[in-house]
Amino acid sequence: METFPKTDLLFLREAKPEIWEAHLAALARRMAQTPVKHEHVDTMGVGKAIAVLTSGGDAQGMNAAVRAVVRVGIYTGAKVYFVHEGYQGLVDGGDNIREATWESVSMMLQLGGTVIGSARCQDFRTHEGRLKAARNLVKKGITNLCVIGGDGSLTGADTFRAEWSGLLQELVKSGGITADEAQKSSYLNIVGMVGSIDNDFCGTDMTIGTDSALHRIMEIVDAIATTAQRSDQTTLQTRTRGSRLNIIIVAEGAIDKHGKAITSEDIKTVGTHPLSVWSTCGSRMGVEAVMALLEGTPDTPACVVSLSGNQAIRLPLMECVQVTKDVTTAMNAGRFEEALKLRGRSFQNNWNVYKILAHIRPPSAKSGYSLAVMNVGAPAAGMNAAVRSAVRIGLIHGHRMLAVHDGFEGLAEGKVEEIGWGGVGGWTGKGGSILGTKRTLPKKYFEEISDTITNFNIHGLIIIGGFEVILGPDRAGSLELIEGRAKFEEICIPICVIPATVSNNVPGSDFSIGADTALNTITATCDRIKQSAAGTKRRVFIIETMGGYCGYLATMAGLAAGADAAYIYEEPFTIHDLEMNVEHLTEKMKTTVKRGLVLRNEKCNENYTTDFIYNLYSEEGKGIFDTRKNVLGHMQQGGSPTPFDRNFGTKMGAKAVAWMSGKIKECSRHGRIFANTADSACLLGMRRRALVFQPLSELKEQTDFEHRLPKSQWWLKLRPILKVLAKYKIELDTTETAHLEHITRKRVSGEGSL
Repeated sequence: METFPKTDLLFLREAKPEIWEAHLAALARRMAQTPVKHEHVDTMGVGKAIAVLTSGGDAQGMNAAVRAVVRVGIYTGAKVYFVHEGYQGLVDGGDNIREATWESVSMMLQLGGTVIGSARCQDFRTHEGRLKAARNLVKKGITNLCVIGGDGSLTGADTFRAEWSGLLQELVKSGGITADEAQKSSYLNIVGMVGSIDNDFCGTDMTIGTDSALHRIMEIVDAIATTAQRSDQTTLQTRTRGSRLNIIIVAEGAIDKHGKAITSEDIKTVGTHPLSVWSTCGSRMGVEAVMALLEGTPDTPACVVSLSGNQAIRLPLMECVQVTKDVTTAMNAGRFEEALKLRGRSFQNNWNVYKILAHIRPPSAKSGYSLAVMNVGAPAAGMNAAVRSAVRIGLIHGHRMLAVHDGFEGLAEGKVEEIGWGGVGGWTGKGGSILGTKRTLPKKYFEEISDTITNFNIHGLIIIGGFEVILGPDRAGSLELIEGRAKFEEICIPICVIPATVSNNVPGSDFSIGADTALNTITATCDRIKQSAAGTKRRVFIIETMGGYCGYLATMAGLAAGADAAYIYEEPFTIHDLEMNVEHLTEKMKTTVKRGLVLRNEKCNENYTTDFIYNLYSEEGKGIFDTRKNVLGHMQQGGSPTPFDRNFGTKMGAKAVAWMSGKIKECSRHGRIFANTADSACLLGMRRRALVFQPLSELKEQTDFEHRLPKSQWWLKLRPILKVLAKYKIELDTTETAHLEHITRKRVSGEGSL
């Protein structure tokens, strides 16, 4: 494949589009490689050295990525080095480049910013500065560089890589390094992770730091909203819309269509509105970065590691940088629609849903159809956001919207009321279920439910809830709502189910509304407990999480909080495993990290209970460490929803109504709705990177009814990472690691249009 200098590549598309297309085609062929399973991952890095640096503005979550790079790098047998103070430390060298140890990244997950420092460096922008940086890396034998920062930092890294051979030649000529040293460091691998609260880098849905920044913004907005609701104060109140409170968020770089800056002062007379983005996991990206570095060859292009949906992906660095620059160019030229398209499908969907909910009001023309919305099962944060979105999008479609209180029981008792635009105002940030929710199943109420559907002229039903709403208790897999259709014609209406449960155990969806909020609650509690354990020394905490038989919360909280073990039902364990964990913690107490954290899913084992494990650890750890236990309980179901759950619920509600509107028209005959086909009763779920509808009847084969679990769960593949980061000697399966994708393909393969 013909290669081009970086400076030529950035402008090649516009200057010579035919060569640009050929270049992309050749690059795509190189990227179309199948994942390789390495037989011995724990020796992949032997003889290699990795340096990790954070550059530009710091962002919360950078420490998680640094920790993962260090520990997985050491696990593979590589030497790992910290580069303190970003590129400035790379240029200055000396003590700024220090070898990292396993213990040196302990107790950093919960810390904000970056513990290895970050600085904006003018020296690295010069050829002389990059020459010094190259010499410092060669002297340490470092040929793999992981850069965590924004687009400027990543562009600088790629420039460094493109000049590497020339820099080595200069250093040999000047006597800065020997010819032998140059030969051993003949090429430099670069992997980037985007760390920026701005989330302005194309190619990734979510950058490190964005979720934490959104949390802070939401805390402030919620506090303002609460204050205004309690008093006569209003923020930019618009009484003609019947709204007591209107909050307007202004981005620091906001401009109008003419390129004029918009400030908070301008908003006193002219309004503008926000957009929201998703959260990310620095630990997963750090693991993927190490794999990408160690798999790199001289022909491998520098890449960016990011998350798309729940999938780790690798994208060519300079393609991402180029598209990011194209966004800026389009914005400066006033081509805003083009800029939106360049940002990708996920960004466009967020923006479009926001605009609909914020700007559009219900049309005067009515569809003649009535949609009912209800909650079922245990409360989950984000349910209210989904209800609000469904109601308002339904009104915009011209439908009459009905709110059902207290689940199926309320539907049977006729607890149904019409709800308007203002009726769901302020619901997005409220936890629990404002409509009320119960675990009652519909089977014993079919006749009453049929009467209610007839009395209120309901043409479609949107149900937001957990396992109960989709799959009843029958182990044979009978779906109660579908069963009811066979006996009662009134139930032959389109039905759409939106999964909402903290357990994240609903078949057909990788994520459920409410799980992220519960996970954040558990992680925050674990962080506080770890601080307590670190202060008292030689203490191990056993934490019990919710989830039923599903180990999602225990596993993901274990990754986020840096747990030493996480016991779950899906991964059976014996007394010998418990013994091994105790021995592991005993060895840990001999290091500088004298504390332990163990998570246990509430139903992981009927015999090895939380009390049993606590007593075992207490007895076996006598004289070595103390043991404490904590059952988190229903606090995991409470609290205000996280930005992710608010946005996820909002998009799910909007997508469900759009589907429902189409399905009602499809099932309408002579003004009457009759829907009894499998595809007229669907679950809306997130699968990998897309929101998809799946017939409820097809979910039977995917379900373990006895334990209320999907038979296949994507997050189980992350379990080995948890153990590697806790320093267990296990084999890491790399067949699930990502391979390079084309950014243009990634931009069109995201969630479908809303």
